Amino acid sequence: MRVKPKKALGQHFLADERVAQRIAATLDAWRGTPVIEVGPGMGALTRWLLEDGHDVTVVEIDPESVEYLRRNFPGLDGCILETDFLTLDLDRVFAGRHFCVTGNYPYNISSQIFFHILDYRDHCVCCTGMLQREVAERLAAREGTKARGILSVLLQAWYDVEYLFTVDEGVFIPPPKVKSGVIRMVRNDVRDLGCDERTFRTVVKTTFGQRRKTIRNSLRPLLPPGAPLPDSPLMAMRPEQLSVQQFIELTNLVTQCRNTMPQ
Repeated sequence: MRVKPKKALGQHFLADERVAQRIAATLDAWRGTPVIEVGPGMGALTRWLLEDGHDVTVVEIDPESVEYLRRNFPGLDGCILETDFLTLDLDRVFAGRHFCVTGNYPYNISSQIFFHILDYRDHCVCCTGMLQREVAERLAAREGTKARGILSVLLQAWYDVEYLFTVDEGVFIPPPKVKSGVIRMVRNDVRDLGCDERTFRTVVKTTFGQRRKTIRNSLRPLLPPGAPLPDSPLMAMRPEQLSVQQFIELTNLVTQCRNTMPQ
């Protein structure tokens, strides 16, 4: 029995064992920490995670894949969650313990997956896996590069993000139209950004929403009517030029401006 890839679920099954083994090896330093694999499909990566001795839970929304996994991976008995990862309460799954996330992520929801992981940053100590190369490069993009975007900043505020290697189209069934990239994110030591986190997210999303404009022009809607713009060199920059620390500084400037205006 083989599982038919479903376009609606963005399924491209990994068919190269060497690539699967390399992805599994990205978690070598976290043996002993529970691992949740997103979208295992027919278990190409699952097999190597189990071979490497990881405590594996898989989450799969496709009933046909779930049936395949149950028949072919008896060691996963009781560890297959037939649900949508984006709705999964990971703190409940792991009872508040630390855990890792990995997978050959569906291209069509990969950004949503990483936003979901961010909600569990206090317990997700490492996240690795494969996604569309363009998106993988964006997650790891540093300040001053065109690839830098909203998720680059939000993830790098809490994780050290590294682009590991590129995977060609031909190792998948069916082959996607683009290359893939494998990344690793390791939780950093930050526990408090030093600014209001909700405002931080708003500042990042607002400025990148108008990324061709300077901060001076994109920031205006976040300030009270009539409020003068903060006097800072950051105002002349564009969002992709800013480091995480500079976004924190910018957030504090916005907060200060809001607090000093009369109500």
